[in-house]
Amino acid sequence: MRPDAEPTPGPTPGPTPTRPLVLTLCTGNAARSVMAGALLASAPVEIVTAGTHVVEGQPMSRRTRDALAAVDVRADGHRSHQLTDEDVAGAQLIVALAGEHVGFVRRTHPRAAPRTATLKRLVRHLSEGSEPLADRVAQLDLAGAMLEPWEDVDDPAGGDDEVYLACARELAVLCAALLPRLR
Repeated sequence: MRPDAEPTPGPTPGPTPTRPLVLTLCTGNAARSVMAGALLASAPVEIVTAGTHVVEGQPMSRRTRDALAAVDVRADGHRSHQLTDEDVAGAQLIVALAGEHVGFVRRTHPRAAPRTATLKRLVRHLSEGSEPLADRVAQLDLAGAMLEPWEDVDDPAGGDDEVYLACARELAVLCAALLPRLR
């Protein structure tokens, strides 16, 4: 090409498809949702973590960090985050760590109820498939699902290192089962 010639324009890029937003939700955004978010980070979705009752901007505890390290995962730079209207509006799926978190979303963001379920319910009922994630979530009829005690991942808050480690190990198994369903 001559030095003074204009470059030939290439094809105009179209809009870049965005990855679906998946939000993990617990109470303080200090342990369970942080661990689940870190364990799901390899999924082809954008992960946001939040809590229902948060002191905003706090780093994760040493116990959470150590428990994640024990399952070979990191969540560097995590700061606690209160669930916002924008988080809820943008999420194609809200992964709650206990039934109380599903109940919170149903009360405070009722339009998000069809996109909100516990991690354990999703592992049990969300199908893998070629359909978009939002379509597979819609098939679950989550807004009317009865919440059951088996769905809760116990909160390690206040527990010792072993309690946090047990939580991280349980979440590692559950998140590994959910990962192929988030494709």
